[in-house]
Amino acid sequence: MMKKKSIPASKPLLILFLCQIISALDVPLDLSQPPTITHQSPKDYIVDPRENIVIQCEAKGKPPPSFSWTRNGTHFDIDKDAQVTMKPNSGTLVINIMNGGKAEAYEGVYQCTARNERGAAISNNIVIRPSRSPLWTKEKLEPHQVREGDSLVLHCRPPVGLPPPIIFWMDNAFQRLPQSERVSQGLNGDLYFSNVQPEDTREDYICYARFNHTQTIQQKQPISVKVFSTKPVTERQPVLLTPTGSTSTKVELRGNVLLLECIAAGLPTPVIRWIKEGGELPANRTFFENFKKTLKIIDVSEADSGNYKCIARNTLGSVHHVISVTVKAAPYWITAPRNLVLSPGEDGTLICRANGSPKPSISWLANGVPIAIAPEDPSRKVDGDTIIFSHVQERSSAVYQCNASNEYGYLLANAFVNVLAEPPRILTPANKLYQVIADSPALLDCAYFGSPKPEIEWFKGVKGSILRGNEYVFHDNGTLEIPVAQKDSTGTYTCVARNELGKIQNEVHLEIKDPTMIIKQPEYKVVQRYGQVSFECIIKHDSTLLPTVIWLKDNGELPDDERFLVGKDNLTIMNVTDKDDGTYTCIVNTTLDSVSASAVLTVVARPNPPFDLELTGQLERSIELSWIPGDENNSPITHFVIEYEDGLHEPGVWHYQTEVPGTQTTVQLKLSPYVNYSFRVVAVNKIGRSQPSEPSEQYLTKSASPDENPANVQGIGSEPDNLVITWESLKGFQSNGPGLQYKVSWRQKDVDDEWTSVIVANVSKYIVSGTPTFVPYEIKVQALNDLGYAPEPSEVIGHSGEDLPMVAPGNVQVHVINSTLAKVHWDPVPLKTVRGHLQGYKVYYWKVQSLSRRSRRHVEKKILTFRGNKTFGMLPGLEPYSSYKLNVRVVNGKGEGPASPDKVFKTPEGVPSSPSYLKITNPTLDSLTLEWGSPTHPNGVLTSYILKFQPINNTHELGPLVEIRIPANESSLILKNLNYSTRYKFYFNAQTSVGSGSQITEEAVTIMDEAGILHPAVVAGKGYSEILFATSPVMHTVRSTFYKVQPLYPRIRNVTTAAAETYANISWEYEGPDHANFYVEYGVAGSKEDWKKEIVNGSRSFFVLKGLTPGTAYKVRVGAEGLSGFRSSEDVFETGPAMASRQVDIATQGWFIGLMCAVALLILILLIVCFIRRNKGGKYPVKEKEDAHADPEIQPMKEDDGTFGEYSDAEDHKPLKKGSRTPSDRTVKKEDSDDSLVDYGEGVNGQFNEDGSFIGQYSGKKEKEPAEGNESSEAPSPVNAMNSFV
Repeated sequence: MMKKKSIPASKPLLILFLCQIISALDVPLDLSQPPTITHQSPKDYIVDPRENIVIQCEAKGKPPPSFSWTRNGTHFDIDKDAQVTMKPNSGTLVINIMNGGKAEAYEGVYQCTARNERGAAISNNIVIRPSRSPLWTKEKLEPHQVREGDSLVLHCRPPVGLPPPIIFWMDNAFQRLPQSERVSQGLNGDLYFSNVQPEDTREDYICYARFNHTQTIQQKQPISVKVFSTKPVTERQPVLLTPTGSTSTKVELRGNVLLLECIAAGLPTPVIRWIKEGGELPANRTFFENFKKTLKIIDVSEADSGNYKCIARNTLGSVHHVISVTVKAAPYWITAPRNLVLSPGEDGTLICRANGSPKPSISWLANGVPIAIAPEDPSRKVDGDTIIFSHVQERSSAVYQCNASNEYGYLLANAFVNVLAEPPRILTPANKLYQVIADSPALLDCAYFGSPKPEIEWFKGVKGSILRGNEYVFHDNGTLEIPVAQKDSTGTYTCVARNELGKIQNEVHLEIKDPTMIIKQPEYKVVQRYGQVSFECIIKHDSTLLPTVIWLKDNGELPDDERFLVGKDNLTIMNVTDKDDGTYTCIVNTTLDSVSASAVLTVVARPNPPFDLELTGQLERSIELSWIPGDENNSPITHFVIEYEDGLHEPGVWHYQTEVPGTQTTVQLKLSPYVNYSFRVVAVNKIGRSQPSEPSEQYLTKSASPDENPANVQGIGSEPDNLVITWESLKGFQSNGPGLQYKVSWRQKDVDDEWTSVIVANVSKYIVSGTPTFVPYEIKVQALNDLGYAPEPSEVIGHSGEDLPMVAPGNVQVHVINSTLAKVHWDPVPLKTVRGHLQGYKVYYWKVQSLSRRSRRHVEKKILTFRGNKTFGMLPGLEPYSSYKLNVRVVNGKGEGPASPDKVFKTPEGVPSSPSYLKITNPTLDSLTLEWGSPTHPNGVLTSYILKFQPINNTHELGPLVEIRIPANESSLILKNLNYSTRYKFYFNAQTSVGSGSQITEEAVTIMDEAGILHPAVVAGKGYSEILFATSPVMHTVRSTFYKVQPLYPRIRNVTTAAAETYANISWEYEGPDHANFYVEYGVAGSKEDWKKEIVNGSRSFFVLKGLTPGTAYKVRVGAEGLSGFRSSEDVFETGPAMASRQVDIATQGWFIGLMCAVALLILILLIVCFIRRNKGGKYPVKEKEDAHADPEIQPMKEDDGTFGEYSDAEDHKPLKKGSRTPSDRTVKKEDSDDSLVDYGEGVNGQFNEDGSFIGQYSGKKEKEPAEGNESSEAPSPVNAMNSFV
């Protein structure tokens, strides 16, 4: 069975690195090998003095190694110390402190040795030190009295702990003290004030030291600071508080974090800036902390050595300090020695190369002993940092230690030489399955071991050729790399390892999968606050991989909020808020790959209102307004709207003042006198308007005389003898002062009169009485207040009141243009008689009567208005052949003048409208009856009707056109000598002497041979069915030959059913091309079963469905073979219930119940009489009469005419289904059908038997069976007697 392993495409380099470093060097544990240290405690090991000390030392080897320890360079005999134990099969020491041991007693340098018969490995020197968190020394702290503006340093001086504590400053309420550019904590824990302010006065400056190792916090005594003020406060240029002097030095080790600090005093507070002399600060590794007072460079190297300058500057000057940084280095590896596996007689080398500053020294040890005093090995030669091995033998196996050290530290590495003779073995499991994404690297492992080192070869397939070429990479650890795996890379690969001692092979399997792709990535979205947004993430993936989709917001998890709805391929955020703004990422993970796509969501909203409104530069007629914009909410502010309130005249009402661009936050506003202004600002962006800002302070301007006069001054009389002067009053702020009034002046135009003036209060109208009718006046209105008049106003022309016109238009003439249009002329009235503004003329006209019908009707007058001084007009929409009257009147602003004398005119005849209807009835073999209605609008005297018709064959070709002229007084016509079973198209219109009116069209069909048709049932009260056909409005040219027209349909329509108990008669109408075969499809209504299909023989238009279930609803439709999908609409019918009463509702009728009671009484009397006669032995006279004079209505069906008997036996008492097509007299005449239902009979004499027979449905009475014995031997059955009377 294959083992399955997935290689993510993103991690091949890591796997390759691990394979190269580890896999090829590991010796299987079942082979002899020297010890290897696998785990050890750190070199500098600080322990909690309250807990047990665990010093780790783990190693592997074959045989398993034994362990020993040294302490401070001498053997540590753990058996003599009851507090110390060593874990089984391990070198880890456990020193029991919790049961009485003292951690300080075990402080020292420890080293572990792991030893077996092939060598000894040693650990680093492990320095054990217990952590310490001493208390603060008691000291008396004097209060600090500081002058405002001076600098101050509060010293922390925490106790020396191991490791050093973390320092922070808090108050008595355990709240961190706020820090800023002015107040901050230094790297040594002191609190520095660049300058003190009165708010720095407090008695609870407390320094805390937190010792993380022991989880304890020590507190210093509170420090009191009191700041006293002096006026004025003296400003001072910067002075460095730390470091002191102009230069200092700093040594840091390679790889550590370099922290440089400059804190300065001064007023104003100095700003710190850092530079590196002769170079740039390293990009991506430089950070500024503590308000730029601390320069932080991470992962320093020798290249970061140099001079760093900090500059403190304020408005009074600057000061600087240069820190000379030297980067030293503890030893670090260039080439660490690696384990060496050799076969007997082979050569090899161990290399140990390290660097540092200063340069480290290299020393070698063999099995933990300096190599100079170790046992000699003739195969070994030491050459500085290299040991050379030649012709090694099994006794050459050992563990060598390389020590690289300088004054800042040391490195110790173990590397063994293991001499083995082993045939190849492959460590990778057999039949391992690798799955890789297409176009990604594929790494197939072949971890191996052997001594001598085996050679590795790869083959594809069991019998494939050796793999070579640029498309493959062969790694030293045996791994085969296919840099770009394709679909055709799928298959089985064989790895072969061989050396002089043997050969082995292993198979692995590779599958290539389609990459996962996001085919519809989320897109950038802008959404309004409280809206809804959706991001799509539609993916495509290999069908054998199961993807998981994760959504992130700003590279973190989605908020735990029900508004976030994660769907199969989308993320929807409902009711979006501002905090939803950010980057949304869709991550799709499979076991082999991962893809992602991101999109930004920008939440926009109306701006926040502006704030901090300020008025400056106050003048009498202007002021400057400034404000601070609110948050624009991701949609730039396009402009600001400034509004004002007049608290003096209209308090609470805000008016538009002006607007400025969105980049402007100040505006110079023009003001009016005598207004108590307040201003507010509204910000506007594309989303909408912000809420108004808070109002500004109020500003009252001084009073002045008005600057402007009222607008829209008018003079219009309301009566013939007055002049009404109106104007728009000035608004409150336009008055410019108290006591607003108006001076109204007028004089008659073109008359040498003086101005008449009057001063009125703050109103908007003045009426001048006693004026002549409709005379022009010059008018002016001037504003004034307590401080004076407004400028001289302009004059306007007005008129005194109008009166009704005095005369009517004369010489009215009418010219009739056609039957529906006339033109009217009149002479204008003199302007003096108009007595007002001439607005135009009105023409009143109305129809007196129609000349064709001589009947009067309600007079409806129509009015046409002709504006201005027009003297003619057109009268449209007249009715032909009618008598009209009209008059004309002049109109001014007061109303209408007198009417002119009525003028009579008549319109000529026109063509009539179409006949109101055309019906085609009573179709026979060779005739059709046409009925029509006269036109609704004859528009003259009708002279005749024109009928045109032509036949249409089954392919919708039109035949010869026949035209008939019919007298106007006719309303019907019988067309004879027509072809049977033929469709005809009719065109019908009326005529007057002017011409023919519009036509109506209709179609009808003569019936087929009467011997072959089965008519549907006659609808009660009609006697025949009216059939209306869709018609074409196109009039075709008369031709003697047929020609093609576009068929209106084929279609099957009017599907009807006559259902009985177990069968149904289906009939339909067909229109269209000839089709030889119809079929009927049916099924149970509401069922999902397939339709059942019955073929109809010939071209019949009916069919009988048999074998139906009583009391069941069926669906049915009719189709024609040869046209795909050509079927009728569905019809639904229901078969009759089994053995149900024929007349369902009659039993509930009162008359029927009474009749039944009477019949029952009569039967009882008859039974008594029969009983008496029987006892007397006589014959039953009623029976004799029945035999002699049989009632024809109770006889069985006659063979000669096919009629049914009226009544049935009790077992044949079956209902007539509602809606059946049986005639009301319960007879079916032979001539009514050319496909007699007798043809479908299955019983005797053409009757259907009771498995669905037609005769059984219509209750035909059975032949009486001959009585056995004497007819009078028993009394008649009461039931049979009942049937004889019903």
